[in-house]
Amino acid sequence: QVQLKESGGDEVQAGGSLRPSCLASGRTFSNNDMGWFRQVPGKERERVATNNWRGGHTFYADAVKGRFTISKDNAKNTVFLQMNSLKPEDTAVYYCASGPPGNAQYILPRPIYWGQGTQVTVSS
Repeated sequence: QVQLKESGGDEVQAGGSLRPSCLASGRTFSNNDMGWFRQVPGKERERVATNNWRGGHTFYADAVKGRFTISKDNAKNTVFLQMNSLKPEDTAVYYCASGPPGNAQYILPRPIYWGQGTQVTVSS
């Protein structure tokens, strides 16, 4: 069992930056794929950034490429999402997820563990 807890969501102006974090506890998550998803009311949850740590593969949604970076601190069991040049359309609840490892073509194919989400609001 893995427990995930996000923090670091906030309200910022367009062009600003945020760095939400996801603290993992319970079973070690060093071999799991990890990732960030986001959801706005009335829409499906979408993948934002996922990482296959063992293979060194990373996926970014087209909408965030070049602006967001996923990283991990093994010593702190924490995954980060550095979000730069934020836009109003980035406004959403951001969720951390973990699951069995995939491959370069499909990272985190089966998210099993989810955090409770953290709200990110970008004002224009």
